[in-house]
Amino acid sequence: MSKETIDHSTLICLAEAGAVSQFSVVAQQGGWIIVIRYGEHQRTLIAQRSGKVRVFKRFDTLAAYLKDLGINQFEVDITDYDPVGSGKGTRPDRSAALKRAHEAAAMDEATYDLWFRKRVQESLDDPRPVIPHEQVKAEFAARKAALLKEQEK
Repeated sequence: MSKETIDHSTLICLAEAGAVSQFSVVAQQGGWIIVIRYGEHQRTLIAQRSGKVRVFKRFDTLAAYLKDLGINQFEVDITDYDPVGSGKGTRPDRSAALKRAHEAAAMDEATYDLWFRKRVQESLDDPRPVIPHEQVKAEFAARKAALLKEQEK
């Protein structure tokens, strides 16, 4: 694979000009990359923000990306394809959130009422100072006015 890269904007220009001779989708650890061949050059697509090689975790996302560019045919290289390591990564944070959501959905009305009342009481018992809504609005209005005045200078 070539170390030279190409960004999305340049890819669009080359594709619209019909200068690309071959699009290849190559399996890598963690997903799929796009390799573009035009003339005697071979380039790998990079992500615009990070500047790193763009890795598509899902093949269907990659195919949709190419289709949006008007590219309907491409080669696929699955030499390094790993069905276990590709595609779905684990997200422990999402797993915990989904478990909480399922537990909440499974609650009956009485259980939910107890849970809700407990959360409200915890909020009422919170020792941190309470700032009235009107005071907060006034403070932020003053900040906004000061910033606008500073901006006018």
